[in-house]
Amino acid sequence: MAIADRQNRSSERKLFSLCPFWQTSSTTNNSTSSSSTQNLNHNGMTVTAKRPKTVSSVARSLLPPRRRLRLDPSNYLYFPYEPGTQVRSAIRLKNTSKSHVAFKFQTTAPKSCFMRPPGGILAPGESIIATVFKFVERPENNEVQVDLKSRVKFKIMSLKVTAGMDYLPELFDEQRDQVTVERILRVVFLDVERPSPALEKLRRQLAEAEAALEARKKPPPDTGPRVVGEGLVIDEWKERREKYLARQQVEAVDST
Repeated sequence: MAIADRQNRSSERKLFSLCPFWQTSSTTNNSTSSSSTQNLNHNGMTVTAKRPKTVSSVARSLLPPRRRLRLDPSNYLYFPYEPGTQVRSAIRLKNTSKSHVAFKFQTTAPKSCFMRPPGGILAPGESIIATVFKFVERPENNEVQVDLKSRVKFKIMSLKVTAGMDYLPELFDEQRDQVTVERILRVVFLDVERPSPALEKLRRQLAEAEAALEARKKPPPDTGPRVVGEGLVIDEWKERREKYLARQQVEAVDST
């Protein structure tokens, strides 16, 4: 019997040596189960706790950047097609994030296009209508242009900033790794002789942009004496009198 047992054991050792993948599979399964679960003994009870899965930094880098601005229109900049003149387009930008966001325009045709404003800072939930100006060149030999699309593109970038910070274009160069390209907009011309929803919307946005610009030009309303520093009150009557006397002096010089 002892001889038979020794022979059986030796045959099993040979079988495992011939099939090493059994051992590798069992070892791998044990290591996987031990790495994904953890047995905790508490008052004689065994509790299996699973470790949370984490996303690697490589996977995060492959994810698309999170948008901070909502654009309207979102893919195109519409201009009225009027060759030989400077035309305007408009786009609404809204900060949809929970932090202050700086934005900046760039174009592939800086000599014939410019933006107003070219950049700025929006508070959370704040929106602005930006106006884009472009000079439309006349077609060669005064031919009628059939394709109303242009190769000119505009890029809108955003950057998360702290509240109270002044806008500087250099911020986008200093924090280049934190800059997000919100959208690359293509230019599309609209036939002014053919009414369309896009043309009507463009006219409404341009009117809103002009109204907002005029509102910014107006001086703030007079709310009475202004407090400067700690308890120092400016005498409004004295300030107005000084302005009046200065204006009288200018008029007297002009009359002579």
